[in-house]
Amino acid sequence: MSQLAWEHIGVYRAGVIPVVYQQVRCSRQGGVRFSIAGFNYFLLINIQNLGGSGSVGAAWIKSDNTGWIQMSRNWGANWQALSGRVGQGLSFAVTTTGGQYIQFLNVVPAWWKFGETYTTNQNFYY
Repeated sequence: MSQLAWEHIGVYRAGVIPVVYQQVRCSRQGGVRFSIAGFNYFLLINIQNLGGSGSVGAAWIKSDNTGWIQMSRNWGANWQALSGRVGQGLSFAVTTTGGQYIQFLNVVPAWWKFGETYTTNQNFYY
């Protein structure tokens, strides 16, 4: 949640605010989306529209010239990889908080650009 959104429900200087939440099942239409930001040696991947059994608990990236490399959570739904992948096709894998491991192979073509979003055609069910 962004700080601006958070400040609408809590006071920024109030310290720790306990939050009670409940996961709700959401229907998913279309493929999973991967938005790419960053710079030549830093990728920030926003993973959207996962739906189903929870949010992303862990994420990996694979390019044409590498094996699977675990990414770290930057904030929210944004995951980072601290290495260059420019000019290479990209695949992703996630483990959901519901415990499922899903691979999204060859989602991003080698000619990708920062600021663009790529969507899977892959159908998967929970």
